[in-house]
Parts: sequence; C-alpha cells; structure tokens
Amino acid sequence: MTDYILVFITASSEKEGEKIASALIKERLAACVNLIGGMKSTFRWKGQVSTEKEILLIAKTKDVRFERLKKRVTELHSYEVPEILALPILAGFEKYLSWIEKETA
Repeated sequence: MTDYILVFITASSEKEGEKIASALIKERLAACVNLIGGMKSTFRWKGQVSTEKEILLIAKTKDVRFERLKKRVTELHSYEVPEILALPILAGFEKYLSWIEKETA
C-alpha cells in the first residue's frame, strides 16, 4: 500500500476546473490534475433530479495533503456541496510515485 491518492472533483465548467487545478498545482497540494470534459452527471439535489454538463478533475497527491486540498477546493468551488472523493493508489510505477512525492513536498 502506498501513501498516495487520486482525488475526484467535479466542476461546473472548464474555467472553474482550470482555476481549481491551477491553485492545487501552484500550492503543491497536487502533483498533477487531469481535466476531463464532455461529461454529464445525473443526480438528485434538493428533491429534484437534474442532469448537468460537468468537468471531472483527477488530482494525484499524497494522503497527508487531502485535508488541505479539500479545504482549498471548497474555497474555490461554486457548488454548495462539491464532489471531493479520495481513492487510494494501491500500487504504481515507483518513479511516478516518487515524482508525486517531490512535487507535493
């Protein structure tokens, strides 16, 4: 098991996703953030079923950075309840994991 995680974050637009990604990288809260567009999400919110276009961010970071990353995303995000989900990286290419370590130090 490693000390690294993937964090999934959805955003309302590419512009919002880029703002969040840029802050996470500049503040060393993530080593890399992928932005994946062309996504639709269907969800229940305040008693209504909605379908909206969104963008998915996948941040690569260390588990010890998660609380700070979560706080920063909530500060920058337009959603009242943003999706911020962390999944453990169980294994990976050692040189890539070392790069994450270096870039989030």
